[in-house]
Amino acid sequence: MNARAMLALALCAAAAAACARRPARTIRVCADPNNLPYSNREEQGFENRIASLLAADRHATLEYTWWAQRRGFVRNTLKANACDVVIGVPSRFEPALTTKPYYRSAYVFVTKRDRGLHLQSFDDPALRRLRIGVQMIGDDFSNTPPAHALSNRGLVPNVVGYTVYGDYAAPHPLSGIVDAVDRGEVDAAVVWGPQAGYFARFARAPLDLTPVSPRMDTPSLPFAFDISMGVRRGDTELRDELDEFLVRRRGDIDSILRAFGVPRTDAATEGTGS
Repeated sequence: MNARAMLALALCAAAAAACARRPARTIRVCADPNNLPYSNREEQGFENRIASLLAADRHATLEYTWWAQRRGFVRNTLKANACDVVIGVPSRFEPALTTKPYYRSAYVFVTKRDRGLHLQSFDDPALRRLRIGVQMIGDDFSNTPPAHALSNRGLVPNVVGYTVYGDYAAPHPLSGIVDAVDRGEVDAAVVWGPQAGYFARFARAPLDLTPVSPRMDTPSLPFAFDISMGVRRGDTELRDELDEFLVRRRGDIDSILRAFGVPRTDAATEGTGS
């Protein structure tokens, strides 16, 4: 074999080795760049961790399309074919085809431990003398389940509203309502579980987190929700692949959620503050 043939073989072998090392697939994830504890551009959120686990499991590269997760998010990401997977959506999220749930969480009462309030129910008489922080989408006190529940009990004068989106110019937009409890601006707050569990860790004083009980006020007013992954409607192949991943890597996913302090109301509640 002459030198030219040997060089050609060597180049072919090197190219084959490079191809073997290169992931043959890209996992394209739609995510918010400033939305801890879920996701951020630095990939510090628990949905980032789960996305990385998914990509590693599939021997794929991970690629993000960043978009603020509010009105227009699905239209500009998933429906625009800019990405293929949203890591966390409500299990009955109509704009997407959803997987089986991989966790269930609930709204929780957040209070300072040294206050000894021990709130559990919206019918607790103590609420009538407290300033209560509530997450809201608008300004009518009646657009999230806790806001409805408090309004139905005549407690609107006690409510201090905090937008569910927070101050997007801030480093941690969603922390405001938990910070308000820590600073004593409100006596208690009703917060979606994953946000409460994560930001309570950074409080100056110990905070208690207690899931709202019962889990629903009426059949149309639940306080606990299943969370799934979402793909484009009709993409049953990817949905089924993700379902298999969620079942097989359940232990790893539970460990990620536990590490971020996500309160759980499903089977995997040990060590999550539920």
